[in-house]
Amino acid sequence: MTSLDSRTSHAAPVPAVSANAVPVAGAVPAAVSAGHGEHVLRRGVAAVGLLGIALIHVVDVPDKLEEVPYLGVAYLGLIAVSLVVAEMLVRRDDRRAWALSALLSASVILGYVVNRTTGMPGAMDDIGNWLEPLGVASLFVEGVVLAVSCIALVRRPGRR
Repeated sequence: MTSLDSRTSHAAPVPAVSANAVPVAGAVPAAVSAGHGEHVLRRGVAAVGLLGIALIHVVDVPDKLEEVPYLGVAYLGLIAVSLVVAEMLVRRDDRRAWALSALLSASVILGYVVNRTTGMPGAMDDIGNWLEPLGVASLFVEGVVLAVSCIALVRRPGRR
């Protein structure tokens, strides 16, 4: 070993791969080759979207708890359910998780529309406030989650 060698990293050597290497049959799991990537991507988008829904409401929950306590508590429930459903989707492609994801995002969109049109008890300040930035971001994320969830439910009818 030369003095130069003693100053270099002691990491394990990386095996050389021949330019003529041929993939071994069966090296790619059948699930990956059978369109699994599309399902993983869909689940990832929905899970990240659900985390976005949770984060958006985490930002707003302190004000809601102070201004309209029942909405603040509803936000806390929404945050918890969003996190649970995101975790379900990360773990597996489950029809029940997709249904919960669709129902959750549709419910939040409906709540936003009601809050901006007729208002809710004790929460009339947002009537007509359609362009509030956090609300617009919330609608976008919820819309993406709803769309991806509906696509997953339609394209995978037999999957449990």
